[in-house]
Amino acid sequence: QVQLVESGGGLVQAGGSLRLSCAASGNIFDAMDWYRQAPGKQRELVATITRGGKTNYADSVKGRFTISRDNAKNTVYLQMNSLKPEDTAVYYCHVIINYFNIWGQGTPVTVSS
Repeated sequence: QVQLVESGGGLVQAGGSLRLSCAASGNIFDAMDWYRQAPGKQRELVATITRGGKTNYADSVKGRFTISRDNAKNTVYLQMNSLKPEDTAVYYCHVIINYFNIWGQGTPVTVSS
């Protein structure tokens, strides 16, 4: 089964930037997503990218976050700019393969004000 491993999270001041990476252990032919879950809140979809590069974003991150993927490396990225304290959350990589939801272990992002 494909495994997803995220990296790149950390502590950053408001207005700063981070780049998250998610490496898959095998070829991914499906759309890939980034979700996030803040303390005490439900997990929410942040961004999606198809294998062909079509993207979609949550309204809260439009214009600040950019999702991209390198199919040759089986890796998806999330470039996060102009970070706000409300972006603080654990960020998860996700893909659905053969109707199975596959999640990474998550990488924490903390934005200080």
